[in-house]
Order: sequence, then C-alpha cells, then structure tokens
Amino acid sequence: MEISKALVSGLAGAVVLTITHETLRRLVPEAPRMDVLGMRAISKIMKKAGAQPPADDTLRSWAMVGDVISNSLYYSLAGAGKDTWLRGSLLGAGAGAGAVLLPGPMGLGTDPSNRTNTTRAMTVGLYLLGGLVAAAVGSALACDDKDC
Repeated sequence: MEISKALVSGLAGAVVLTITHETLRRLVPEAPRMDVLGMRAISKIMKKAGAQPPADDTLRSWAMVGDVISNSLYYSLAGAGKDTWLRGSLLGAGAGAGAVLLPGPMGLGTDPSNRTNTTRAMTVGLYLLGGLVAAAVGSALACDDKDC
C-alpha cells in the first residue's frame, strides 16, 4: 500500500477519535479528558524548557492539533492488505491501554483517563474505534485497484 493511503487511513482514524472524544466530553460527565492530558504534557514540556505555556484556549488547540497529528501517524501503521483489521484492533486497544495506564507514571495525573471504570472503558473504546476506522479506510483504499 502506498504511504499516502496509509496516512489517509491514519488521519481518518484520528479524526473520528477526536470528534467522538470531543462530543463525549461535552455530553457525558464521566467521559475521558484526553485534551487535559495533552494540555498538561505540553505545559510540562514548555516549563522544563523555560517557556511560559499559553492560555488554556491556545493550549487546548495545540493539544488537539498534536493529538490529530500523532494519532494519524500511529494509526497509519494499520496499513492495508492482509491482517489490516487485526493490526487496527491491536493498535487501537494498545493505545487505549496506554492512555489509561501511562499518564500517572508520566506525572500527568490519572483522573482524565482513569477516574472511573466507565472512564477507563470509554478511553479504551475511543482508541479502539480509531484503530478500527483506520483499518476500514485502509481496506477500502487497498480495494480501489482490484476487486475485493
């Protein structure tokens, strides 16, 4: 599969993940707050570099852009062809597990993704959704030159 098709499938997964997350966080009190984790990470890095983090609105925008870019690259690994669905599922589940387990040890706090069982389940589910969307788009793009 061409790199451009892999990147498009990764972008699709990342965009669906981000839109779903943003919708959930506005409607469901126990929804994960991955935007908060992103903001904390950027702030922490900037402070260590001796820079002053921007206001929350700007910081949230930076975090969202960073999330879409990094998730696009990550989900592009789902690719296409044989085992695309398995790769997309494993990538999504792995990202979800990491989003639940890693923020605490990284010094970013645990509440945004690990507050309740519902929050944890939604966190894993969101990232799994992103992986499955990337796999679906990758599979569809791989079929454009042949019968599937």
